[in-house]
Amino acid sequence: MRVSDMGQVTVRPVAAGDREGWDRLYAGYAEFYRVEQTGAMRDRVWSWLHDPGHETEGLVAEVDGRLVGLAHFRAFARPLSASVGGFLDDLFVDPGARGSGAAAALIRAVADQGRARGWTAIRWITAEDNYRARGLYDRVAEKTRWTTYDLRL
Repeated sequence: MRVSDMGQVTVRPVAAGDREGWDRLYAGYAEFYRVEQTGAMRDRVWSWLHDPGHETEGLVAEVDGRLVGLAHFRAFARPLSASVGGFLDDLFVDPGARGSGAAAALIRAVADQGRARGWTAIRWITAEDNYRARGLYDRVAEKTRWTTYDLRL
């Protein structure tokens, strides 16, 4: 299906019946970033998304009854500003649906969640060479001056 043939993008919370489509998208996300991901790892994240006590939440983008994108997010403390923000951990749109507005719709939906909860910012990271996504990110958000580090444990 071409993007021009696609219907309206709808964003909603991930639901129990979304497993097959979500699994396909999340495996695609891992492949995009060249991260080895097993079914057991996806099972764990899926369980987090349906556990009201877990911090991770999920949204999906749907077009014509088919899942085309996902977003995982959570709250995080911002001690320096004495506030709470939202962290957009994962954002992925099926390659065939890129350009449909699904990514922008998912970001808007996470921002709406943040506004409703009194969060002061939505933050995310992406690969330096993820140029297509960065084109959108540069339009909807402000690139920070911060450099990210990981201390592997």
